[in-house]
Amino acid sequence: MTPRPPSDDSPKKNGAKKTAAVKKTAAKKTAVKKAAEGKTTAKKATASAKKAAAAKKATGSKAAKVSKASKVSKTAPEPAVGSAPVFAGVDPGDRERLLNGTHHDPHGVLGAHPVPGGVAFRAFRPYALAVTVVTDDLRAELQDDGDGFFSGLLPLRAVPASYRLVVAYEGTVLETEDAYRFLPALGEFDLHLLAEGRHEQLWKALGAEPMVHQGVTGTRFTVWAPNARGVRLAGTFNFWDGTGYPMRSLGSSGVWELFVPAIHEGELYKFEITRPDGTRTLRADPMARRTEAPPNTSSIVHASHHTWRDGEWMSGRGTRAAHEAPFSVYEVHLPSWRPGLTYRQLADQLPAYVSDLGFTHVELMPVAEHPFGGSWGYQVTGFYAPTARLGTPDDFKYLVDALHRAGIGVLMDWVPAHFPRDDWALAEFDGRPLYEHEDPLRAAHPDWGTLEFDYGRREVRNFLVANAVYWCEEFHIDGLRVDAVASMLYLDYSREPGQWVPNEHGGRENLDAVAFLQEMNATVYRRNPGVVTIAEESTAWDGVTRATHHIGPGGFGGLGFGLKWNMGWMHDSLGYVAHDSIHRKYHHNEMTFSMVYAYSENYVLPISHDEVVHGKRSLVSKMPGDWWQQRANARAYLGFMWAHPGKQLLFMGQEFAQGAEWSEAHGPDWWLLDPAYAAEPDHRGVRDLVRDLNRVYRHTPALWQRDTDAAGFAWIAGDAAEDNVFAFLRYGADGTPLLAVSHFSPVVRHGYRLGVPEDIPAWHEVLNTDAARYGGSDVLNPDPVKPEPTGAHGRPASIQLTLPPLATVWLRPA
Repeated sequence: MTPRPPSDDSPKKNGAKKTAAVKKTAAKKTAVKKAAEGKTTAKKATASAKKAAAAKKATGSKAAKVSKASKVSKTAPEPAVGSAPVFAGVDPGDRERLLNGTHHDPHGVLGAHPVPGGVAFRAFRPYALAVTVVTDDLRAELQDDGDGFFSGLLPLRAVPASYRLVVAYEGTVLETEDAYRFLPALGEFDLHLLAEGRHEQLWKALGAEPMVHQGVTGTRFTVWAPNARGVRLAGTFNFWDGTGYPMRSLGSSGVWELFVPAIHEGELYKFEITRPDGTRTLRADPMARRTEAPPNTSSIVHASHHTWRDGEWMSGRGTRAAHEAPFSVYEVHLPSWRPGLTYRQLADQLPAYVSDLGFTHVELMPVAEHPFGGSWGYQVTGFYAPTARLGTPDDFKYLVDALHRAGIGVLMDWVPAHFPRDDWALAEFDGRPLYEHEDPLRAAHPDWGTLEFDYGRREVRNFLVANAVYWCEEFHIDGLRVDAVASMLYLDYSREPGQWVPNEHGGRENLDAVAFLQEMNATVYRRNPGVVTIAEESTAWDGVTRATHHIGPGGFGGLGFGLKWNMGWMHDSLGYVAHDSIHRKYHHNEMTFSMVYAYSENYVLPISHDEVVHGKRSLVSKMPGDWWQQRANARAYLGFMWAHPGKQLLFMGQEFAQGAEWSEAHGPDWWLLDPAYAAEPDHRGVRDLVRDLNRVYRHTPALWQRDTDAAGFAWIAGDAAEDNVFAFLRYGADGTPLLAVSHFSPVVRHGYRLGVPEDIPAWHEVLNTDAARYGGSDVLNPDPVKPEPTGAHGRPASIQLTLPPLATVWLRPA
């Protein structure tokens, strides 16, 4: 752009006056404008003169090499012929917007620009004493225009292909590239995808990206803030004063961009946003890939240098669908599993522990950065950054890598339902509702005091969909367990009448959330075969694990999840075992009802962190009776759980019958496994059982191959309420059965007759939760059990078993 002529009192270096000719011209053309715009006083001119003197003193011998703007080195190109003299500085309007942080196009003003008479160089360097332009052919000191602005008109025929700025501050001189000479470092195609809300690798377009741009090493900063009047960059590199680092708005995209040379990994930064009302807010980068450890909140420039060594795992990840494979999950809260360990230290212990117990997967409670540890990670502020509490993003990759090389899949809790209101994070990010819904009734989450995402806004949907892809692709995560899905699906979730507005069809379904979940699942599965998504969904919503293109009776396509937590089974079965054995017969249906709907979705049976906190007691402490009976009940329950159709999930500490509730402050009570502790065998016995459950489970296709196929299950005795007995068959794809019998009474039942398939010549006990090595009474069926031609339970053949007290028994064909 060509700058406007200055007013009569525009600032000049050392207070120098204009020539008479320029004064005359200005008086004729801009008299009225001068009166309105004139701001600079003689006092500023005097201060400018003092700054120049100080600059010469600060630069010492270097200052002697710096010439005035009117003096060009001998090798400089000849000046353009016939050009009229123009003012090279920043005009008052641009100057004011730059000072106030409201300029949308600083690159159109600052930097080098062709003007009549040559090339105008303009720099905005607050606190600088002097600025000099240096190219291969010239070295020219710019004029100090006051308030940190420097300018000069050099008689060049074209803008130099490259140049540098030598900036003198009090006590130091820096030589740097001019950030305002670069073209945008974000391409048109990226902007198109952003506008469409379809940028599936959004993290490569927004945030801080170290790169080489136009041959110069630096970092590109980009942020989406469509309501901002201006955005500036602040960080350790400018002492958290963003005044001299204004970003440019890239058209109508709402994206602001600035490539800053010589900024490298490890620098801290935030965005200083001028809101629509003119106030300013300093915000962390929503796309930051690394953050400071809480309570600090800055974003950190990051580039990954991790070299993956899990190629064998990744190449085999998509060979078998999760619902047709062994899937036994150990749920972990990383900060408290072994308090004080880093990601890399966890990599030395967690894979070995989980592998020894035979689990196929770990599920990590939310890893994304969160300010409040007491939220367990479920109130996220840094959706693209693993929490810095335990190390760097590459350290977290190292942990995932180690788990994969140990043959363990990695699931991660993902929280797209809501976000906290912290004023340095996403809430009213650019001064208006942006990530949250603009309707306060839709934005406020009634249960947690947080804000719900606006799933109907394509940029917000893109932010979340790309985030799901990000964890799978950048961190090799094998599955996402999506938290609080029910709160997303229903407009009236935890809301009273009058607190919500029906959808366009008059219903209570959140159609925007439905569309988002369908898009997320479809995108993740398309881009990452072998990854599984899991819904924590506590209602009877139809089609949670149905394909998105299959329309259900309610008129909706499926949500597209791979698996769903079976919250009904968890609630009912825990309710049953909490009753004393003499009362259980009145609640028998609580253990059998799950089979009524067992094949309506692809289920996971979860005994999660939510069931062992906040007064709910640990798994073993839920059980009635004395300590022996509590442990026996817990063992029998785990045996029933592992045999029931569906995948299994068990929270840390429950594998060794921890009696206390979980606390994020100190984690599991590992001391219970100390051989010096008298009751250590009791806890070790339960852990040994969990190991054997997983071992037998993994080697018995009948227990996992047909979890979602009704032909893979058959009741033997589902109505033995008086005996507190549940007996059923599981079948593999080849028809090979497993017989599971759970007995929830504290008595031994000898000769208990059960109908069985007549084509099995003998049955062999492969697991008994009452075995002495597990802490039981060792009532076993040691010999093969042969069917008799005596009918029972509608079958022509039957066997007689000894049922141990409070135990589950598994038998396979001998």
